[in-house]
Amino acid sequence: MSINWNVLTRKTHYWASLAILLPAMVIIGSGVVLQLKKDVHWIQPVTQRGADNPPQISFEEILAAARSVEEAEITDWDDIDRLDVRPDRGMLKIRSLNRWEIQIDTASAEILQVAYRRSDLIETIHDGSFFHDNIKLWVFFPTAIVLFLMWLTGVYLFVIPFIARKKKRERLERKAALGT
Repeated sequence: MSINWNVLTRKTHYWASLAILLPAMVIIGSGVVLQLKKDVHWIQPVTQRGADNPPQISFEEILAAARSVEEAEITDWDDIDRLDVRPDRGMLKIRSLNRWEIQIDTASAEILQVAYRRSDLIETIHDGSFFHDNIKLWVFFPTAIVLFLMWLTGVYLFVIPFIARKKKRERLERKAALGT
């Protein structure tokens, strides 16, 4: 029994698209939003600029500045998700566990901006970890593999007509050459 690659490729492409419909929609939709994170301030706050001096504040001053922002609900270091130091901009970002971002000047500990940061939430939706780590591993990862397989079958389906036309042209040319 021989395999008809055209039929197999079309069926694979068809059924795979149905199998990954929902997770692929989440991945693509959140990916589109993430592409805009530097342009849409609702997604990710604009990075401010502090003094052009090298960082001069202590960790105690960083924590004190973070505690002064009520929205962030920071009382100690356990309430801080991460610090992002930008020496070239003279500022430091403090991200709280509740997704509030505080930007402070690294020379004076002055608060430059306080804003809610949605990009991290959107990233967790994009990679599937928002739903559950097992969903990330057992749904979103296979979706990526199937999406790659669909890309391969799509390229194959796209190229087939060109190959068929070339073969037909060569066959007609051979036939014409033999007929003269």
